[in-house]
Amino acid sequence: MIELEDVPHLVDPVMIAAFEGWNDAAGAATGVVDHLIEVWDAEVVAVMDPEDFYDFQVNRPMIGTTDEGMRRITWPSTQLYVARPPGSHRDVVLLRGIEPNMKWRQFCAELLATADDLGVSLVVTLGALLAETPHTRPIQVSGTATELDLEDRLKLEPATYEGPTGIVGVFQDACQRLDVAAVSFWAAVPHYLPQPPCPKATLALLGQVEDLLETSIPLGDLPEDSRAWERGVAELAEEDEDVADYVRNLEESQDTAELPEASGDAIAREFERYLKRRDDPS
Repeated sequence: MIELEDVPHLVDPVMIAAFEGWNDAAGAATGVVDHLIEVWDAEVVAVMDPEDFYDFQVNRPMIGTTDEGMRRITWPSTQLYVARPPGSHRDVVLLRGIEPNMKWRQFCAELLATADDLGVSLVVTLGALLAETPHTRPIQVSGTATELDLEDRLKLEPATYEGPTGIVGVFQDACQRLDVAAVSFWAAVPHYLPQPPCPKATLALLGQVEDLLETSIPLGDLPEDSRAWERGVAELAEEDEDVADYVRNLEESQDTAELPEASGDAIAREFERYLKRRDDPS
């Protein structure tokens, strides 16, 4: 069981979850939750006991020195935070974890039991995958939902993927089985850039969270980090003609497709986000 500590009364909370590992290419998904923890001053309300869920030879504990000079071990685990975003009509529960090695169904059941205790009415899972997409184009974000009205409101296409899945897919399935409304957003990260961070993909996922919550999110240094990331990748590509040719082929292939990012709806959503951030005093 997950023990909650000093949880304030929450108003219609939504849970936003991301997990390190297979579901988190270039750290883009957990980067969103880390950013939200920082900008919303989120507070830890629970830490999951890792003993039943992690193989410590795969996810090893880390040893370090505290500010007081004491040696301390930090165990791999999953944490729950609560936040009250300025200007939002609802509170947020942030779930930041590591894909477990064992007992996935029990892992999901315990998290969803805690979500129920907190009054969570909607679960949003974030993921990132490696894809044949160029770094020079907008990051594509796909999404799925467990309810048709959510799919319609968010203009999501029904999922067609079949194959292996990770904890994000299993967690969303567990939500559906318990009749908990759930949405999953996935960012497509250029597969030739698998190492974290990928601030451009993190920004793309944050945009989806903004749309869902209907509130602006302070972006901090992420826009400049994204531009710097793109400049750095461009410089590396220029030094390798094979990579440069490959990127050009990806660009041509993507430009000939009908991209959601080029649609009028997508342009309108991006403009609405800009106006909200401009008018937000925070």
